[in-house]
Amino acid sequence: MTEDPRQRYQRAIEALNRSDWKTAQSLAMDLVRDVPPHAGVYFVAGVAARELLQIPLAIQCLEKSVQLNPARPDYMAHLARAWAQASEPRRAVELADRAAAMPSDDPVTLDALALVYTQAHAYDKAAAMFGRVAELVPHSARSQFNYATAMIHSGEIGVAEQALEACLRADPRYWKAYLSRAQLRKYPKQDNHVEAMESLREGAGDDATAQMCLNLALSKEYEDIGEHPKAFERLVAGKSWGGRGRNYTTQRDEALFDAIIEGCPDVGKQSGFDSEQPIFIIGLPRTGTTLVERIISSHSEVHSAGELQNFGVALKRATGSTTPSMLDMDAVMRSRGLDWKALGRQYIESTRPATASLPRFIDKLPHNFLYAGYIAAALPNARIICLRRNPMDSCLSNFRQLFALSSSYYDYSFDLMDTARYCILFDRMMRAWHARMPGRILEVGYESVVDDLDSWARRLIAFCGLEWEDACLRFEENAAPVATASAVQVRSRVYRSAIDRWKRYASQMQPVRELFEAEGIAVDDGCDEQDLPGPERGT
Repeated sequence: MTEDPRQRYQRAIEALNRSDWKTAQSLAMDLVRDVPPHAGVYFVAGVAARELLQIPLAIQCLEKSVQLNPARPDYMAHLARAWAQASEPRRAVELADRAAAMPSDDPVTLDALALVYTQAHAYDKAAAMFGRVAELVPHSARSQFNYATAMIHSGEIGVAEQALEACLRADPRYWKAYLSRAQLRKYPKQDNHVEAMESLREGAGDDATAQMCLNLALSKEYEDIGEHPKAFERLVAGKSWGGRGRNYTTQRDEALFDAIIEGCPDVGKQSGFDSEQPIFIIGLPRTGTTLVERIISSHSEVHSAGELQNFGVALKRATGSTTPSMLDMDAVMRSRGLDWKALGRQYIESTRPATASLPRFIDKLPHNFLYAGYIAAALPNARIICLRRNPMDSCLSNFRQLFALSSSYYDYSFDLMDTARYCILFDRMMRAWHARMPGRILEVGYESVVDDLDSWARRLIAFCGLEWEDACLRFEENAAPVATASAVQVRSRVYRSAIDRWKRYASQMQPVRELFEAEGIAVDDGCDEQDLPGPERGT
């Protein structure tokens, strides 16, 4: 006897609710073929396809569910998520706004909207949604963690700490929360969590996520109390756990860097898209890119768009490459002979509507240093600013940071010497860009900005072709959300405590120093102004 379609639909919903995506998809797609168009059936099929990363199919099914029942905010929210996963933030935000305008107290729907807004860098909207979710399900560790993250982006550190404590009360094994809490502020001996976290670490066994997060949290809190040998020991252990299974080799990146430099276009100014709107801030992560972004974005004519993936996505699509990685040998080889004007236009359009509110916008994805030659060809009037920092501090700060685990950009950062070798590759690439495009990229030394903020702030604003505004010196008053590893620090005035941090670990960093010196890279003088291209270039 053939099973009643209503029973099959109920089984599809049950499979969806227990995250059995393949079963849910199979049941729903059978129903799509067997019964008249039904919004709920298409919704189940679409969500399952999205979770299985079958994004075109997900969009097709979820669009149908919304057409059949446009009054359902959950249908609209998941369609927005699918468009966000398709790297179409404009469409995703439009749909999310429509869904958010509908009354809903469903935490799953509100959470989906918050994720869309986060991915689209609409952090104020994301914070509002995560806050509502935390109120609706106060005992959900995940909801409290997401709310804490949103509050960190907004500079509400006290609220974030309370949410993280609530997260850990709900689930003491929510390991990421220990690391986030440790990074919120400096914890003195009478107020830290070292003893409790050491006990948890010893009992965590071979749980790689637990060991990674607890060791890195311990490293931070040991550093807070000046126990630097223990801090470094925990740092190495945490990163070692995090790097397991990533199979990183410096040779992989070296081959890619060489291919990018060799294959990058030599295109005249007339070939690109004529727009002066974008300001790209590039460099190694954790080298002052956020500081410079906050200075420039404090100007009344500049919008901070955050760390956009848009240029890499636009280039990947333009090449027709279908490999999993955003930038790899296949994409580099296919990039030859592109229509650079069309690429520049596509990039600008992909940032809308968020970047259309002011005359200029900042794209602060540090790893856009890989795309600098492509950016120069596609957007000949865009400003490009590269941050430099003492290479020893650059290496340590990259090794200390736990970057996005889902991105292969940061595979180098789980081993100290791999990080050092990556710093060398970055240095070679920047020297190659300067040789190929003299005067095109303004290099700025982090130490120079800290030591002479007034002078360098004025030079940065002039380089961007803007009139000076005193607000650029009061960047700590900038209320715009920050979604980078520097989200806590940038709310403060400029401080020098991060300069020469590596000297606290001089003995552990000695192999790095020897490697840099063997490559002819100075390690004690930082990035001196006289070694940089003059700020007047390009103004």
